[in-house]
Amino acid sequence: MLDESLLDAPEALALADRRGLLRGAAEAGARVRTAVRHATEAGLTELKPDGRPRAILIAGPGTAAACVADLLDGLAGAGCPVLRLGPTGVAPAGGALRWALPGWVGPVDLLLIATPDGTEPGLSLLADQAYRRGCTVVAVTPARTPLAESVEGSHGLAVPMATSPYGAFEGPHDEATRSASYEARRVEDEAAPGAPGTLWALLVPLLVLLDRTGLLAAPVDALEKVADRLDGVAERCGPAIATYSNPAKTLAAELAEALPLIWTEGRSAAAAGRRFAATLAELAGHAALAAELPEALPAHGALLAGTRAGGDDTDDFFRDRVDDPAALRPRVVLLRDRPTDAGGLTAAPAARELAHGHDIALSELEPESDDDLEALAELIAVTDFAAVYLALASGDRS
Repeated sequence: MLDESLLDAPEALALADRRGLLRGAAEAGARVRTAVRHATEAGLTELKPDGRPRAILIAGPGTAAACVADLLDGLAGAGCPVLRLGPTGVAPAGGALRWALPGWVGPVDLLLIATPDGTEPGLSLLADQAYRRGCTVVAVTPARTPLAESVEGSHGLAVPMATSPYGAFEGPHDEATRSASYEARRVEDEAAPGAPGTLWALLVPLLVLLDRTGLLAAPVDALEKVADRLDGVAERCGPAIATYSNPAKTLAAELAEALPLIWTEGRSAAAAGRRFAATLAELAGHAALAAELPEALPAHGALLAGTRAGGDDTDDFFRDRVDDPAALRPRVVLLRDRPTDAGGLTAAPAARELAHGHDIALSELEPESDDDLEALAELIAVTDFAAVYLALASGDRS
């Protein structure tokens, strides 16, 4: 059950937020700027590649790495195939995961590794395997980790992951103090690997790299605008903003006792929608389904027309219904990455008609910006805040 009173109690939200999820959402813009600086210092902005890679392969654990691969695939479009290498293993622990390159991978391909940990032996083995194949390797990982050392030792490029800007030491310190500071921030990041700030820390250096290869447009000035856009969303969706004027809190309240059906239109919105569903599950323990329009309409049509999900359908007239689980009624969340008045075909009117025809409530999120990167950032930021509010107000204190 959602405690709506908690949504409008900033101090209580802060006490409930033991994993620092709200801070992670609010610092997304700062993470982008730090990641741009790290990419620049690593020399990514000065790269002059000989040409585009034949294929891009992305490896890494967890929701953040999967989302990075999905977003890069959407942004690259038809310019180059982007494939995620899913891990195998007997357990989800980093030490048990293994990755393998397809047999066709060679010198004309590019392997990207994205991880907020960097201690996974399977990723170090993957980097060694890529080196033996002549495949170029670029990793975004915390500095001074085994993975960073492995990648650099095999003539790859390791870009330090941007850590939380809060609590960082300023000014000169000895190496022991800096190492302790790094370890504290790394443990904090590991506590919530799917936290909002982690995505941008992993994604931004890879955007800079692929901009240099010509696969997508993400120059440094465009990324600075993305950071500004994320800061703007943080101002509109922060804990001090009341629910009635806060789109993220409003969405969290709307989804509290619903089964979200996340319908998306546009490649960027599709990736944002899948991330929203994954984040709801990982951070809030809330089930959701994501699908792209127009195929979402027949795929989820039976859910709209059927009985409520989550209720008890046993035909026992005399049972005690006081303790029956609350029924979840579907609610459509429509995410689009282009403005309503844009030219071209759109399935949004049919989606609204289908939802309203079945008396199903509908929430809509549409970015204010026409720029692809800024629109994507806005959709992700608002839905990240919504997932965090739903997690905290639903009783998550872990």
